[in-house]
Amino acid sequence: MYFDFFKLNSIFQQPSLLTMESTDKIREINTRRGAPVKILFIGDVSGTVGQKMVHDYLPQLRQVYKPQVIILNGENAAEGRGITEKIYKEFLTQGVDCITMGNHTWDNYDLFNFIEEATHIIRPANYENNDLIPGVGMRIIKINKQKIAVINLTGRSYMGSFDDPFRVGDELIAQAKKETNQIFIDFHAEATSEKQAAGWYFDGKASAVVGTHTHVQTNDARILPKGTAYQTDVGMTGFYNGILGMEKEAIIENFRTQMPTRFTTPESGSGQLNACLVETDDKTGQAKKIQPIRIDEDTLFMD
Repeated sequence: MYFDFFKLNSIFQQPSLLTMESTDKIREINTRRGAPVKILFIGDVSGTVGQKMVHDYLPQLRQVYKPQVIILNGENAAEGRGITEKIYKEFLTQGVDCITMGNHTWDNYDLFNFIEEATHIIRPANYENNDLIPGVGMRIIKINKQKIAVINLTGRSYMGSFDDPFRVGDELIAQAKKETNQIFIDFHAEATSEKQAAGWYFDGKASAVVGTHTHVQTNDARILPKGTAYQTDVGMTGFYNGILGMEKEAIIENFRTQMPTRFTTPESGSGQLNACLVETDDKTGQAKKIQPIRIDEDTLFMD
């Protein structure tokens, strides 16, 4: 079934059509025994345009897909560099349950001022000397009677100095299993091969392993043999007519001249939203479905 992107926009252009009270009722209905657990994950939100896309289209996504849990990657939310407390609180107001991060976690110093009190944000769990790093790498979200563990891991290929994400992932999964079989992993990494390795390694251990960081949605969403939903990269949410959410001119100049240039995220312009919807068995946590979602000026909104 297909929805015209612009027609859908006109139907839901007023946020009041979908209130927090009504979406709480949707959550209650969908978490009844036997109903699949629906998890909506929004890929790297980048800059002001990305924030606006979440604000404008998250109510529509909630109305169409009726997810119980909403997760987004926010490591680029503050003009491509980290996240601020103001942006964090705005995401929560819009109904986001958990915000994951990545290698740009600490680019905005404001995070140091609020991460210890921020109960809906996680940063990569596999830092070296992790116990000395502010914040946590896993949260267990409770929606009515259902619990969902969200884990944030970062790859090591081309990503700087991090601890082994496979070992750390195993440790966190073991902790999570004491409370829930619903386990969602945001694997933030550069190398496609490392993301695929994580998918296969955690197959049967986690409900979903989805990749972030490279900002381009991949066409390989699937359920792996042991019941784990996988996608190499969910894509980004931000400026559409640029390069990875940035103004294209500076990046082209950098490639042509090999000279340093300043990359910037536009404050306005055409946007895109990339996400995926994962449905899992409410008891076993095994994935039953993974559906990529893409919204932009060239793409039909698809259900």
